[in-house]
Amino acid sequence: MAPDGQILQQTGAPNVYDADPIPEAARAEIERLLTSGDLFRYTAPQDAPVALLEAEFAALMGSRYALAVSSCSAALFLSLKALDLPKGAKVLIPAFTFAAVPSSLVHAECEPVLVEVGENYRVNMEDFAAKLPGAAAVMISHMRGHTSDMDAIMALCDAAGVPVIEDAAHSLGTVWGGRNIGTIGKVGCFSFQSYKMVNAGEGGILITDDPEIAARAIIMSGAYESNWKKHPGLSNSCAHWQNKLPLYNLRMQNLSAAVIRPQLPLVAERVEKGRANHDHVAARLNASAHLAVPEPLGPEVRAPDSIQFNLKGDWTDAEALGFQAATKARGITVQVFGLSEGNARAFWNWQFLGEVPDLPQTRAMLMRACDVRLPPRLTLAELDYIADAILDAAVEVLG
Repeated sequence: MAPDGQILQQTGAPNVYDADPIPEAARAEIERLLTSGDLFRYTAPQDAPVALLEAEFAALMGSRYALAVSSCSAALFLSLKALDLPKGAKVLIPAFTFAAVPSSLVHAECEPVLVEVGENYRVNMEDFAAKLPGAAAVMISHMRGHTSDMDAIMALCDAAGVPVIEDAAHSLGTVWGGRNIGTIGKVGCFSFQSYKMVNAGEGGILITDDPEIAARAIIMSGAYESNWKKHPGLSNSCAHWQNKLPLYNLRMQNLSAAVIRPQLPLVAERVEKGRANHDHVAARLNASAHLAVPEPLGPEVRAPDSIQFNLKGDWTDAEALGFQAATKARGITVQVFGLSEGNARAFWNWQFLGEVPDLPQTRAMLMRACDVRLPPRLTLAELDYIADAILDAAVEVLG
Protein backbone atom coordinates (compact mmCIF):
# COMPACT_ATOMS: atom_id res chain seq x y z
CA MET A 1 0.00 0.00 0.00
CA ALA A 2 1.32 3.45 -0.89
CA PRO A 3 1.64 6.11 1.83
CA ASP A 4 -1.34 8.04 0.46
CA GLY A 5 -3.53 4.93 0.52
CA GLN A 6 -3.39 4.07 -3.14
CA ILE A 7 -2.75 0.46 -4.15
CA LEU A 8 0.59 -0.17 -5.79
CA GLN A 9 0.25 -1.58 -9.31
CA GLN A 10 2.68 -2.44 -12.02
CA THR A 11 2.90 0.33 -14.57
CA GLY A 12 4.64 1.13 -17.81
CA ALA A 13 6.53 4.31 -18.53
CA PRO A 14 4.28 7.24 -17.55
CA ASN A 15 3.64 10.08 -19.96
CA VAL A 16 4.93 13.00 -17.90
CA TYR A 17 4.29 15.49 -20.70
CA ASP A 18 0.51 15.26 -20.60
CA ALA A 19 -0.80 18.49 -19.08
CA ASP A 20 -3.26 18.32 -16.19
CA PRO A 21 -6.89 18.45 -17.36
CA ILE A 22 -8.87 21.65 -16.88
CA PRO A 23 -11.30 21.41 -13.93
CA GLU A 24 -14.95 20.84 -14.77
CA ALA A 25 -15.80 24.07 -12.92
CA ALA A 26 -14.22 26.05 -15.77
CA ARG A 27 -16.49 24.63 -18.46
CA ALA A 28 -19.66 26.55 -17.62
CA GLU A 29 -17.79 29.85 -17.49
CA ILE A 30 -16.01 29.09 -20.77
CA GLU A 31 -19.36 28.27 -22.40
CA ARG A 32 -20.82 31.53 -21.07
CA LEU A 33 -17.94 33.52 -22.47
CA LEU A 34 -18.10 31.79 -25.85
CA THR A 35 -21.84 32.37 -26.04
CA SER A 36 -21.54 36.04 -25.13
CA GLY A 37 -18.34 36.70 -27.06
CA ASP A 38 -17.18 38.66 -24.00
CA LEU A 39 -13.48 37.76 -24.26
CA PHE A 40 -11.83 41.18 -23.86
CA ARG A 41 -10.87 41.87 -20.26
CA TYR A 42 -12.14 45.47 -20.31
CA THR A 43 -15.57 44.95 -21.93
CA ALA A 44 -17.50 44.30 -18.72
CA PRO A 45 -17.97 47.26 -16.35
CA GLN A 46 -16.72 45.12 -13.45
CA ASP A 47 -15.96 41.57 -12.34
CA ALA A 48 -14.52 40.39 -15.64
CA PRO A 49 -12.81 36.98 -15.25
CA VAL A 50 -9.35 38.56 -15.58
CA ALA A 51 -10.14 41.15 -12.90
CA LEU A 52 -11.45 38.43 -10.56
CA LEU A 53 -8.32 36.35 -11.20
CA GLU A 54 -6.10 39.30 -10.27
CA ALA A 55 -7.94 39.82 -6.98
CA GLU A 56 -7.88 36.10 -6.16
CA PHE A 57 -4.21 35.66 -7.01
CA ALA A 58 -3.18 38.72 -4.99
CA ALA A 59 -5.11 37.30 -2.02
CA LEU A 60 -3.52 33.87 -2.48
CA MET A 61 -0.02 35.34 -2.47
CA GLY A 62 -0.62 38.05 0.14
CA SER A 63 0.27 40.93 -2.19
CA ARG A 64 -1.51 44.27 -2.74
CA TYR A 65 -1.67 44.24 -6.54
CA ALA A 66 -1.70 41.68 -9.35
CA LEU A 67 -1.71 42.18 -13.11
CA ALA A 68 -2.57 39.25 -15.40
CA VAL A 69 -0.83 39.32 -18.78
CA SER A 70 -0.20 37.14 -21.83
CA SER A 71 2.86 35.27 -20.48
CA CYS A 72 5.46 35.25 -17.74
CA SER A 73 7.88 36.71 -20.30
CA ALA A 74 5.47 39.64 -20.69
CA ALA A 75 5.36 40.02 -16.91
CA LEU A 76 9.16 40.12 -16.71
CA PHE A 77 9.37 42.69 -19.50
CA LEU A 78 6.69 44.91 -17.95
CA SER A 79 8.41 44.67 -14.56
CA LEU A 80 11.62 46.02 -16.07
CA LYS A 81 9.76 48.82 -17.85
CA ALA A 82 7.77 49.65 -14.72
CA LEU A 83 11.03 50.16 -12.81
CA ASP A 84 11.82 52.92 -15.35
CA LEU A 85 15.36 51.68 -15.92
CA PRO A 86 17.53 53.73 -18.28
CA LYS A 87 18.47 52.36 -21.69
CA GLY A 88 21.51 50.11 -21.36
CA ALA A 89 20.97 49.52 -17.63
CA LYS A 90 22.89 46.54 -16.29
CA VAL A 91 20.66 43.86 -14.77
CA LEU A 92 22.04 40.80 -12.97
CA ILE A 93 20.50 37.42 -13.84
CA PRO A 94 21.57 33.87 -12.99
CA ALA A 95 23.46 32.13 -15.79
CA PHE A 96 21.15 29.13 -15.23
CA THR A 97 17.75 30.22 -16.43
CA PHE A 98 15.48 29.99 -19.47
CA ALA A 99 16.23 32.06 -22.58
CA ALA A 100 13.07 34.10 -22.02
CA VAL A 101 14.75 35.82 -19.06
CA PRO A 102 17.67 37.44 -20.94
CA SER A 103 15.26 37.99 -23.84
CA SER A 104 13.02 40.12 -21.62
CA LEU A 105 16.05 42.30 -20.84
CA VAL A 106 16.87 42.66 -24.53
CA HIS A 107 13.27 43.75 -25.21
CA ALA A 108 13.53 46.30 -22.39
CA GLU A 109 16.85 47.59 -23.80
CA CYS A 110 18.77 46.49 -20.72
CA GLU A 111 22.13 44.71 -20.57
CA PRO A 112 22.12 41.25 -18.94
CA VAL A 113 25.00 40.50 -16.56
CA LEU A 114 25.22 36.74 -16.04
CA VAL A 115 26.09 35.46 -12.56
CA GLU A 116 27.69 32.08 -11.88
CA VAL A 117 25.47 29.26 -10.57
CA GLY A 118 26.83 26.37 -8.52
CA GLU A 119 26.24 22.64 -8.72
CA ASN A 120 23.27 23.06 -6.34
CA TYR A 121 21.58 25.22 -9.06
CA ARG A 122 21.70 28.34 -6.86
CA VAL A 123 23.41 31.67 -7.47
CA ASN A 124 27.07 31.82 -6.41
CA MET A 125 26.89 34.61 -3.83
CA GLU A 126 30.58 35.54 -4.14
CA ASP A 127 30.17 36.17 -7.88
CA PHE A 128 26.84 37.93 -7.25
CA ALA A 129 28.39 40.34 -4.74
CA ALA A 130 31.33 41.03 -7.08
CA LYS A 131 29.03 41.90 -10.00
CA LEU A 132 26.36 43.87 -8.10
CA PRO A 133 28.16 47.26 -8.09
CA GLY A 134 26.92 49.24 -11.09
CA ALA A 135 23.78 47.14 -11.53
CA ALA A 136 20.47 48.98 -11.87
CA ALA A 137 18.36 45.93 -10.98
CA VAL A 138 18.47 42.18 -10.29
CA MET A 139 16.21 39.59 -11.90
CA ILE A 140 16.60 36.45 -9.84
CA SER A 141 15.28 33.27 -11.47
CA HIS A 142 14.18 30.54 -9.11
CA MET A 143 15.07 28.15 -11.89
CA ARG A 144 13.15 24.87 -11.83
CA GLY A 145 11.93 26.02 -8.41
CA HIS A 146 15.39 26.12 -6.78
CA THR A 147 15.58 29.16 -4.52
CA SER A 148 18.90 30.95 -4.17
CA ASP A 149 19.85 32.56 -0.85
CA MET A 150 17.18 35.26 -0.84
CA ASP A 151 18.23 36.55 2.58
CA ALA A 152 21.75 37.27 1.33
CA ILE A 153 20.53 38.60 -2.03
CA MET A 154 18.03 41.00 -0.47
CA ALA A 155 20.53 42.20 2.15
CA LEU A 156 23.04 43.11 -0.56
CA CYS A 157 20.44 44.64 -2.87
CA ASP A 158 18.69 46.63 -0.15
CA ALA A 159 22.02 48.03 1.03
CA ALA A 160 22.86 49.07 -2.53
CA GLY A 161 19.37 50.38 -3.32
CA VAL A 162 18.96 47.88 -6.16
CA PRO A 163 15.42 46.59 -6.86
CA VAL A 164 14.86 42.84 -7.22
CA ILE A 165 12.46 41.16 -9.66
CA GLU A 166 11.66 37.52 -8.87
CA ASP A 167 11.21 35.22 -11.85
CA ALA A 168 8.99 32.71 -10.06
CA ALA A 169 7.73 30.92 -13.18
CA HIS A 170 8.61 27.56 -11.58
CA SER A 171 7.89 28.52 -7.95
CA LEU A 172 4.18 29.00 -7.37
CA GLY A 173 3.65 27.61 -3.87
CA THR A 174 7.30 27.73 -2.78
CA VAL A 175 7.97 29.39 0.58
CA TRP A 176 11.22 30.99 1.77
CA GLY A 177 11.51 31.63 5.51
CA GLY A 178 7.74 31.70 5.84
CA ARG A 179 7.25 34.13 2.93
CA ASN A 180 5.74 33.24 -0.43
CA ILE A 181 8.28 33.30 -3.23
CA GLY A 182 7.39 36.21 -5.49
CA THR A 183 6.63 38.53 -2.56
CA ILE A 184 10.22 39.05 -1.40
CA GLY A 185 11.46 41.35 -4.17
CA LYS A 186 9.80 44.46 -5.62
CA VAL A 187 7.94 42.36 -8.21
CA GLY A 188 7.17 38.67 -8.58
CA CYS A 189 6.34 37.07 -11.95
CA PHE A 190 4.58 33.74 -12.47
CA SER A 191 3.71 31.50 -15.42
CA PHE A 192 0.51 29.68 -16.35
CA GLN A 193 2.07 27.81 -19.28
CA SER A 194 1.00 24.16 -19.55
CA TYR A 195 4.04 22.70 -17.79
CA LYS A 196 3.63 24.83 -14.67
CA MET A 197 1.66 24.25 -11.46
CA VAL A 198 -1.40 25.97 -13.02
CA ASN A 199 -2.14 25.17 -16.67
CA ALA A 200 -3.69 27.69 -19.05
CA GLY A 201 -1.58 26.83 -22.08
CA GLU A 202 -0.09 30.33 -21.89
CA GLY A 203 -0.43 33.25 -19.52
CA GLY A 204 1.39 35.06 -16.76
CA ILE A 205 0.86 37.38 -13.82
CA LEU A 206 2.96 39.87 -11.87
CA ILE A 207 2.46 40.88 -8.25
CA THR A 208 3.76 43.85 -6.27
CA ASP A 209 3.02 45.96 -3.22
CA ASP A 210 4.24 49.13 -4.95
CA PRO A 211 1.36 51.23 -6.38
CA GLU A 212 3.60 53.14 -8.83
CA ILE A 213 5.07 49.93 -10.29
CA ALA A 214 1.57 48.44 -10.52
CA ALA A 215 0.14 51.54 -12.21
CA ARG A 216 2.94 51.82 -14.74
CA ALA A 217 2.67 48.12 -15.59
CA ILE A 218 -1.12 48.39 -15.97
CA ILE A 219 -0.89 51.30 -18.40
CA MET A 220 1.86 49.68 -20.46
CA SER A 221 0.07 46.31 -20.52
CA GLY A 222 -2.61 48.00 -22.64
CA ALA A 223 -5.08 49.78 -20.31
CA TYR A 224 -5.75 52.56 -22.81
CA GLU A 225 -8.10 55.54 -22.42
CA SER A 226 -10.07 54.95 -19.19
CA ASN A 227 -9.70 51.18 -18.90
CA TRP A 228 -7.26 51.62 -16.02
CA LYS A 229 -10.24 52.68 -13.88
CA LYS A 230 -11.22 49.01 -13.73
CA HIS A 231 -8.13 48.30 -11.62
CA PRO A 232 -9.21 49.12 -8.04
CA GLY A 233 -7.12 51.21 -5.69
CA LEU A 234 -4.84 52.76 -8.32
CA SER A 235 -6.84 55.62 -9.81
CA ASN A 236 -4.48 58.44 -8.83
CA SER A 237 -1.32 56.67 -10.00
CA CYS A 238 -2.86 55.38 -13.23
CA ALA A 239 -4.33 58.79 -14.04
CA HIS A 240 -0.86 60.29 -13.66
CA TRP A 241 0.71 57.84 -16.14
CA GLN A 242 -2.10 57.74 -18.72
CA ASN A 243 -0.81 58.77 -22.17
CA LYS A 244 2.71 59.21 -20.78
CA LEU A 245 3.77 55.60 -21.32
CA PRO A 246 3.72 53.38 -24.44
CA LEU A 247 1.15 50.62 -24.79
CA TYR A 248 2.61 47.16 -25.40
CA ASN A 249 -0.77 45.35 -25.43
CA LEU A 250 0.21 42.32 -23.37
CA ARG A 251 -3.21 41.80 -21.77
CA MET A 252 -4.66 38.46 -20.70
CA GLN A 253 -8.06 37.63 -22.20
CA ASN A 254 -11.04 36.27 -20.30
CA LEU A 255 -10.91 32.67 -21.55
CA SER A 256 -7.46 32.22 -20.00
CA ALA A 257 -8.65 33.60 -16.68
CA ALA A 258 -11.67 31.28 -16.76
CA VAL A 259 -9.29 28.33 -17.13
CA ILE A 260 -6.95 29.52 -14.35
CA ARG A 261 -9.36 30.57 -11.61
CA PRO A 262 -10.76 27.10 -10.72
CA GLN A 263 -7.18 25.80 -10.41
CA LEU A 264 -6.07 28.27 -7.74
CA PRO A 265 -7.84 26.36 -4.92
CA LEU A 266 -6.01 23.23 -6.12
CA VAL A 267 -2.51 24.73 -5.80
CA ALA A 268 -1.96 23.70 -2.16
CA GLU A 269 -2.84 20.07 -2.90
CA ARG A 270 -0.68 20.02 -6.03
CA VAL A 271 2.23 21.50 -4.08
CA GLU A 272 1.92 18.87 -1.36
CA LYS A 273 1.76 16.02 -3.88
CA GLY A 274 4.57 17.46 -5.97
CA ARG A 275 6.86 17.75 -2.94
CA ALA A 276 6.08 14.17 -1.84
CA ASN A 277 6.74 12.87 -5.36
CA HIS A 278 10.02 14.75 -5.63
CA ASP A 279 11.26 13.63 -2.23
CA HIS A 280 10.39 9.99 -2.94
CA VAL A 281 12.37 9.92 -6.18
CA ALA A 282 15.19 12.01 -4.68
CA ALA A 283 15.68 9.51 -1.85
CA ARG A 284 15.97 6.66 -4.34
CA LEU A 285 18.42 8.51 -6.61
CA ASN A 286 20.59 9.66 -3.71
CA ALA A 287 21.09 6.01 -2.75
CA SER A 288 23.15 5.64 -5.95
CA ALA A 289 26.88 6.29 -5.93
CA HIS A 290 26.51 7.80 -9.41
CA LEU A 291 23.74 10.39 -8.85
CA ALA A 292 23.13 13.29 -6.47
CA VAL A 293 20.05 15.46 -5.85
CA PRO A 294 21.17 18.72 -4.19
CA GLU A 295 19.50 19.60 -0.89
CA PRO A 296 17.39 22.78 -0.66
CA LEU A 297 18.72 25.69 1.35
CA GLY A 298 17.47 25.82 4.94
CA PRO A 299 14.65 28.41 4.68
CA GLU A 300 13.20 26.90 1.48
CA VAL A 301 10.07 24.75 1.32
CA ARG A 302 9.79 23.80 -2.35
CA ALA A 303 6.81 23.25 -4.62
CA PRO A 304 8.41 21.03 -7.30
CA ASP A 305 6.84 19.51 -10.40
CA SER A 306 10.16 18.17 -11.69
CA ILE A 307 13.42 16.81 -10.34
CA GLN A 308 17.00 17.79 -11.10
CA PHE A 309 20.03 15.71 -10.23
CA ASN A 310 23.73 15.66 -11.02
CA LEU A 311 25.81 12.91 -12.54
CA LYS A 312 28.23 12.32 -9.67
CA GLY A 313 31.88 11.52 -10.24
CA ASP A 314 33.99 11.54 -13.38
CA TRP A 315 31.39 11.02 -16.10
CA THR A 316 32.61 11.66 -19.63
CA ASP A 317 30.43 13.43 -22.19
CA ALA A 318 30.04 10.12 -24.02
CA GLU A 319 28.86 8.40 -20.83
CA ALA A 320 26.42 11.21 -20.07
CA LEU A 321 24.98 10.98 -23.59
CA GLY A 322 24.82 7.21 -23.23
CA PHE A 323 22.89 7.69 -19.99
CA GLN A 324 20.36 9.93 -21.78
CA ALA A 325 19.92 7.27 -24.45
CA ALA A 326 19.61 4.45 -21.90
CA THR A 327 16.83 6.20 -20.00
CA LYS A 328 15.03 7.03 -23.24
CA ALA A 329 15.17 3.36 -24.22
CA ARG A 330 13.28 2.70 -20.98
CA GLY A 331 10.63 5.25 -21.90
CA ILE A 332 11.90 8.06 -19.65
CA THR A 333 13.22 11.35 -21.01
CA VAL A 334 16.19 12.64 -19.04
CA GLN A 335 17.64 15.88 -20.32
CA VAL A 336 21.24 16.74 -19.54
CA PHE A 337 20.99 20.51 -19.88
CA GLY A 338 24.37 21.15 -21.45
CA LEU A 339 24.33 18.12 -23.75
CA SER A 340 20.83 18.57 -25.22
CA GLU A 341 21.13 20.19 -28.64
CA GLY A 342 20.09 23.84 -28.71
CA ASN A 343 18.89 23.74 -25.09
CA ALA A 344 17.34 27.12 -24.23
CA ARG A 345 18.66 26.83 -20.66
CA ALA A 346 22.32 26.62 -21.67
CA PHE A 347 23.70 30.16 -21.69
CA TRP A 348 26.08 29.54 -24.60
CA ASN A 349 23.03 29.07 -26.84
CA TRP A 350 21.83 32.63 -26.20
CA GLN A 351 23.56 33.91 -29.31
CA PHE A 352 21.32 37.00 -29.38
CA LEU A 353 23.43 38.33 -26.48
CA GLY A 354 26.58 38.40 -28.59
CA GLU A 355 29.86 37.16 -27.14
CA VAL A 356 29.43 34.27 -24.69
CA PRO A 357 30.80 35.13 -21.23
CA ASP A 358 33.27 32.89 -19.44
CA LEU A 359 31.26 31.11 -16.74
CA PRO A 360 33.16 27.91 -16.00
CA GLN A 361 31.22 26.97 -12.85
CA THR A 362 27.82 27.22 -14.52
CA ARG A 363 29.09 25.46 -17.65
CA ALA A 364 30.46 22.54 -15.63
CA MET A 365 27.18 22.22 -13.75
CA LEU A 366 25.05 22.27 -16.91
CA MET A 367 27.17 19.57 -18.53
CA ARG A 368 26.20 17.10 -15.79
CA ALA A 369 22.86 18.40 -14.49
CA CYS A 370 19.82 16.30 -15.43
CA ASP A 371 16.16 17.23 -15.64
CA VAL A 372 13.05 15.02 -15.40
CA ARG A 373 9.41 16.10 -15.16
CA LEU A 374 7.45 14.80 -12.15
CA PRO A 375 3.92 16.22 -12.38
CA PRO A 376 1.95 15.97 -9.12
CA ARG A 377 -0.60 13.59 -10.68
CA LEU A 378 1.91 10.69 -10.87
CA THR A 379 1.23 7.59 -8.78
CA LEU A 380 3.80 5.93 -6.54
CA ALA A 381 4.14 3.07 -9.02
CA GLU A 382 4.86 5.54 -11.81
CA LEU A 383 7.42 7.34 -9.66
CA ASP A 384 9.18 4.06 -8.95
CA TYR A 385 9.22 3.23 -12.64
CA ILE A 386 10.96 6.54 -13.32
CA ALA A 387 13.46 6.01 -10.48
CA ASP A 388 14.17 2.43 -11.60
CA ALA A 389 14.76 3.54 -15.18
CA ILE A 390 17.23 6.22 -14.08
CA LEU A 391 19.10 3.95 -11.67
CA ASP A 392 19.25 1.06 -14.12
CA ALA A 393 20.48 3.35 -16.90
CA ALA A 394 23.30 4.64 -14.69
CA VAL A 395 24.40 1.09 -13.89
CA GLU A 396 24.19 0.08 -17.56
CA VAL A 397 26.44 2.95 -18.63
CA LEU A 398 28.99 2.78 -15.81
CA GLY A 399 28.97 -0.98 -15.36
